[in-house]
Formats: sequence, C-alpha cells, structure tokens
Amino acid sequence: MKNNPLFRRNTMKAAFLFAGQGSQYIGMGKDLAENIKECNEVFEAANEVLDFEIKELCFNDPEGKINQTQYTQPAILTVNIAALRAIEKEIKPAVVAGLSLGEYSALVAGGMLDFKDAVRLVRKRGQYMEEAVPNGVGGMSAVLGLSKEEVEKVLQTITEGIVEAANFNCPGQIVIGGEIEALKIAEEKLKAAGAKRVLPLSVSGPFHTSMLLPAAQKLEEELKNIEFKAPQIPVISNVHGEYATQEDVKELLRKQVMRSVLWEQTINKMIEDGVDTFIELGPGKVLSGFVKKINRSVTVCNVEDMKSLEKTLETIRR
Repeated sequence: MKNNPLFRRNTMKAAFLFAGQGSQYIGMGKDLAENIKECNEVFEAANEVLDFEIKELCFNDPEGKINQTQYTQPAILTVNIAALRAIEKEIKPAVVAGLSLGEYSALVAGGMLDFKDAVRLVRKRGQYMEEAVPNGVGGMSAVLGLSKEEVEKVLQTITEGIVEAANFNCPGQIVIGGEIEALKIAEEKLKAAGAKRVLPLSVSGPFHTSMLLPAAQKLEEELKNIEFKAPQIPVISNVHGEYATQEDVKELLRKQVMRSVLWEQTINKMIEDGVDTFIELGPGKVLSGFVKKINRSVTVCNVEDMKSLEKTLETIRR
C-alpha cells in the first residue's frame, strides 16, 4: 500500500463496505429513494439498462423474484449505490470493499466502474451463476466455531465429491460450498472436529467454488466489453485481500466467482493501513457484524435508510 499514490496515512480513517447477496429484503432502498433526490436517481439510472422495474422489485416484489440470483444482484447493487449517494457528500472514504457481489459496488464507489455498466454486468453475472450449477446439485453451509486451518484440514479428507471453503467471513465463521452429498459428509466431519454448528444456507448454488467455472468463463467474455478506470479511491479485492489495479481488475473479477472470499483478511488489511471507522452501505448489517467480530476496537456504522443515515452522520461528526 505504501506504493499506492492514493494512500495518505493521515486521511486513512474511514472505509465504506458494500453488502453482498443474502442481505436483500422487500422494501430495501425505498426510504432513501423517497427522501433523497440523488438516491432516487440511482434507481432511475438502473431502470434505463434493466429489463424489469427495479423499484417494483426492491420495494414490493410482487412476483417473488427478489431472492432469484439474476434479480437479486442488480437489486442489491442499486440499493448499495443509493446508500452511497446518501452519504458521500458528508464523508469521503480512504478505501472501499464489498463482500462478493458487493465488490462491484465498491468498484463503482472507487471510480473504477461506471454504475450502468455495473448494473448490466451483475445482471449477467447473476444469470451465469444460476446457470452454472443445476438446482439441487450444489449448496453452501456456514461453519461456526472452527479456525480456517481446522476447516481446511477436514475438507482435504473428503473424496466423495467437491466441497471447498467459499467465504472466510470472520473468526469462527467460515462458509463452505460444493456438491450436496459432499456437503453432508463435510457437516458430519466438521462437527466431529469440534464445529459448534454447521448451518445450510438458503442460496441457489455453491458460489465461490470451482463448480462456478462455467460462470467465470462466461463472465470473462462479458468483461471484455467493459472499460475499467484507474481507482480514485483504493478498492480491495475479495480474491487476495489486496488492492485492485486497473490492469488486474478484470482477471480478479473472473476469479472471484469461483474463489474464496477473503473478507477477514480484507478487514484486517484496512485496519493495518489505518482505518478506524467502517460504514456498511446497503441492505442489512451482516458486514457490520463481521467487522465487530474481527476487531472490537473500531467504529462500525451502517446506512440503509434515513434513520441509519442520521445515526451514522451523528457518529462520524462527533
């Protein structure tokens, strides 16, 4: 980071974090869109490039599509950026990052990716991820109470199918993904190794595993049509927990679909580089919870509606 021209130790205090898939809920973003013109404009811009009504999906979800990956991804991206517009005039972050899908929001916030391009891209990404593994073939589970080393040691013993570490979220919480039968075997072995709980997740596929290779290949072709710029604000990648560059960002996004998300490493990297305040933008407080488990000495806020925006602004103005 010392070689990064955007790095300034004396301003490296606040980080913006962007929510990923799984944080969605009906009504997300509505309060911001109805009260802040710039937030409403984000929804209008997304509508211009989507083949469905984004406000209707996020605010009401009459057709029950909000949990379908191809709809979830552009919806969360839009709400994330609406939350960004709500707070960016008040504070400029020193660094940004997002969990999985949230990384695309971070790239928009960092000035590397145009918002409309991001919306188009994640719409395709969601479709490709859905198509990569047929329903019922793969899944994901959260493993609670084991270290990274303990989980990986157990996974290495499983030969009955594909099962891999998908997310290193925070100490004591690691997500695994793979084929259903292999996941069942892993669950028993992980419990025998001392896991407090192994919880199946309500997701449509084994994201961030090698089973998503077909999606990565299709996404690679899509990325060829997208222009990425040099970062105006440093962006940390899920793939290696380091800073992304204009030169490597496309390759990182290709890998990201089928590689583990190094979230704990990402947060620790930010703290090492001087961040003391984390502001989660977008639906829910999942990332805020992870940060608190990683380091309790930092300040953690979130922005998803007017109430949380006001609370966050009070906190950062103290």
